[in-house]
Amino acid sequence: MLLEHITDAPLPYLLFEPGSAQPAPLVLFLHGAGERGHDLGLVATQGLPAVLLKQSPFSEPVRVIAPQCPADSWWTLELASLRNLLDDALARYPSDRIYLTGLSMGGYGSWHLAQQHPEHFAALVPICGGGIPPLAGRLKGLPIWAFHGDQDEVVPLSVSQVMVEAVNAAGGSARLTIYPGVGHDSWSRAYAEPALYTWLLRHRRGT
Repeated sequence: MLLEHITDAPLPYLLFEPGSAQPAPLVLFLHGAGERGHDLGLVATQGLPAVLLKQSPFSEPVRVIAPQCPADSWWTLELASLRNLLDDALARYPSDRIYLTGLSMGGYGSWHLAQQHPEHFAALVPICGGGIPPLAGRLKGLPIWAFHGDQDEVVPLSVSQVMVEAVNAAGGSARLTIYPGVGHDSWSRAYAEPALYTWLLRHRRGT
């Protein structure tokens, strides 16, 4: 995949291009707290961008956008900026399949952004993050696969468990993979799961 640094957008981001100008599925990745700041290179050090730098795990051409959160902020405070970013990205790269994923702080951001705008996404993959359980009903039409380590001392496993249970109780379809003996870095295992990418790409908006 081709890597570009995009700075003329509501938030600066890394763009992983599939090497084709054709419309492609769009993945929005939200990084963790350690990658905040003004150096876009930090965004590529963890999670899905780090995987993409080695080899694309997707079975078809996919476009991935990985924005950077300001140093003094959190994704849950940047939901308006993320929505503006998404609108800007879709104007540049039209797509009828949009997927949302993130880790740690980005896991929280993913849950919260999806709860605010569930109609935009075809599937959600939050890793070691949480949302707002009373609003879980907003996600009942969105396929969700969450991941968490059972030894996470930064974000408790219960945060993911409560959200997945709340979505399913509201009539949704959410699953949770728990990694035994794994601490906060459950994303290395999650983004190494080949089945994750097959599962992700089979979902389309409204299905």
